[in-house]
Amino acid sequence: MQSFVCRILCIFGLVSMLSSFQLKPEPVDLVYPLLDAANSRWFYFSAATRPFGMVNLSPDHEIDGAWNSGYRYEADTIKGFSHIHAWQLSGVSLMPVSYSEAPEKLIADYYSPYSHDKEMVRAGYHQVFLDRYGIEAELTASHRVGMHRYRFPTGQEAGVLFHLGGMLGPSEMANGQLKQTGKRTLEGQVTNTPTSRRPKPVTVHFQVAFDRDIIHWISSDSLPHIIVGLGETRGEPVQMKVSLSYTSPENAAQNMVAEIPHWNFDQVMTETREVWSELLSRIEISGNTVDQRRRFYTDLWKALQGRRTISDVNGAYPDNTGDTFRIGQLPLDDTGQPLFRHFNSDSFWGAQWTIAVLWSLVYPDIAEEFANSFVQYYKDGGLIPRGPSGGNYTHVMTGASSTPFFVGLYQKGVRGFDVDLAYEGLKKNHLPGGMMSKSGYEHRTASGGNVEDYMDKGYVPYPNPKGRFGGHEQGAGQTLEYSYQDWTLAQLSRALGRKEDEAMFLSRSQNYKNVYDANSGWMRPKNDKGQWLEPFDPYDYGKGFVEANGAQFTWFVPHDIPGLAQLMGGKEKAAARLNRQFEEAEKLGFTSGTSHAVETHPEYRRIPVNYGNQPSMQMAYVFNHLERPDLTQYWSRKVLERAFSALTPHLGYNGDEDQGLMGSLAVLMKLGLFQMNAGTEENPIYEFGSPIFDKAVIKLHPHYYPGGTFTIQAENNGENHYYIQNKTFNGTELNEMGIRHDALVGGGILKLEMGSRPQKIPSK
Repeated sequence: MQSFVCRILCIFGLVSMLSSFQLKPEPVDLVYPLLDAANSRWFYFSAATRPFGMVNLSPDHEIDGAWNSGYRYEADTIKGFSHIHAWQLSGVSLMPVSYSEAPEKLIADYYSPYSHDKEMVRAGYHQVFLDRYGIEAELTASHRVGMHRYRFPTGQEAGVLFHLGGMLGPSEMANGQLKQTGKRTLEGQVTNTPTSRRPKPVTVHFQVAFDRDIIHWISSDSLPHIIVGLGETRGEPVQMKVSLSYTSPENAAQNMVAEIPHWNFDQVMTETREVWSELLSRIEISGNTVDQRRRFYTDLWKALQGRRTISDVNGAYPDNTGDTFRIGQLPLDDTGQPLFRHFNSDSFWGAQWTIAVLWSLVYPDIAEEFANSFVQYYKDGGLIPRGPSGGNYTHVMTGASSTPFFVGLYQKGVRGFDVDLAYEGLKKNHLPGGMMSKSGYEHRTASGGNVEDYMDKGYVPYPNPKGRFGGHEQGAGQTLEYSYQDWTLAQLSRALGRKEDEAMFLSRSQNYKNVYDANSGWMRPKNDKGQWLEPFDPYDYGKGFVEANGAQFTWFVPHDIPGLAQLMGGKEKAAARLNRQFEEAEKLGFTSGTSHAVETHPEYRRIPVNYGNQPSMQMAYVFNHLERPDLTQYWSRKVLERAFSALTPHLGYNGDEDQGLMGSLAVLMKLGLFQMNAGTEENPIYEFGSPIFDKAVIKLHPHYYPGGTFTIQAENNGENHYYIQNKTFNGTELNEMGIRHDALVGGGILKLEMGSRPQKIPSK
């Protein structure tokens, strides 16, 4: 009888499994969170979290430092579950423990081995088994609340150890506090001490609620660890909720009541899945392989990760832009709800080709929130940031990298922010005292950016004659960035009728020509006397160029590629030269190794095209502007195949993913869409690459765009069919290199006939 029942169950299971394979999986089910997890940075890995959620709850394998920390796939030991994995922020690390006697010993030694064989990770959920304790741990989250479900072994005491001090990722935890506020509740706080990147402390307040009474409390005089004992369990799960706030314990409590007032773990998990499903399903794809569809939705998932909410449900937020900390209040709508969220964010350096394009097209509602958040920073601190952390300015990287983001939104009609105030802040960033005055992490001065020499001499000298003030003081690279950013601000000046500003910024946008050396044929650093750098090697990393070499940065003129080509002797010569760079870079897979950490190693640093970091991201699309769209189509496909197709924990982005930048780039390239200048011209163009899917449907947001859907149909899209043979939109042949924004968001069907034969038709 038993074997009969077993057979019936096995048959039933097989039928269910076959039925499930016949159903088309939803995009959220295709996400692979373990992508590149062996190369994790503190904020990179995500599982139990919502899009841009304050809580990003996951196991930590390494906890010392911002790099090579957090979830590390090859590690075999879990050191806690942290609720915050953000740019320069961490906090609220804890570990479920079980014990039969002497729990005091766990205070100093509580790590547990684990195995991937007993682990499940998907979007919004993480389950893992702690071998040392025999505990099954499940994690999920709402926006500001982490929810835990533990199954402890019978016959042992159950507890949770709170790690309240010491290094945790990028920050040292200080002033850790925990107190019992009720039979089943705790209240606490930890402070992220200042770092070289984030100059001010950030305190995290948290509330903890259990679904059973707290039995005892074990602490240590020598270590910042506390074990909260919950008594013996008899097989039933123990549940815990942890809510966060960067403003106050009261707001942490309000966040919990507002977001998870119940104890239904499965409901939270399902709701989190639904939130992800709505955003990921805004793009529907078909064709290619299952693995490539999984990789696509993982890329799209990454594009909605990393940058984190810091405001509470009531709109309170931490303001660290002034001399003293204060609690700010976001504006509210008629129902008392915040009009937008406030955000923590790594740099927007490189956003012009990635999130600026993807978000404005597919997620204009999210892009508009970020614009409002950055304007709020301007209201509070007098600068629009390029990468804030915990309400702090970090001055990460260089230039005024937020400018193209704002200009692109305006040109696409996404204008639900104070445009005049935003323009005021953007213009300030392009003048002395603004972001162009500050080099990387320059907190107390405004000299490392040296915008004064840029304005007076027409370039930023290298080395900086004023001295060393911050990171990334790389004059030639800064000159190229400033020139492009000036051009984008000129477009907004024109749109707003500010003719004097337009003329000034257009004139400055030609400064890129001042660092082009006609004799060598490369962009080249020069000193304050106007002398070229000697000796000069265009393949030498970091000598006048920000996280790149001269060969890569020479093509950083996204606003005037025809002008650059003219300096090189014409479009044909420029295309041939760039083609040689791609041929050489292909030998290394188009990236400087498999992680950002090895980018400067001798065997990688001389690569002429590096799709593992931001300065090279546009290079395959430069050919479109040199009347060689066939080479854009060919090399963009080759880059995708080598750099953005892996689906393992050991490979993914081959460099610095930087909170959705590389994920967004991969999504756009796979759709076959790109914007060289970030869509900052009037009625901007989406230029074509080579789509890898037979069909992609973008669901246009009805509050911003009227068209309903925009469909890309790539017909005859087989192996080696990289090249567009013919292109039509709603039955009309297209003659430009792409499609204009107004036409695209009006909705319709773009048909691209693909083939193996290059079409060397000049792009117009």
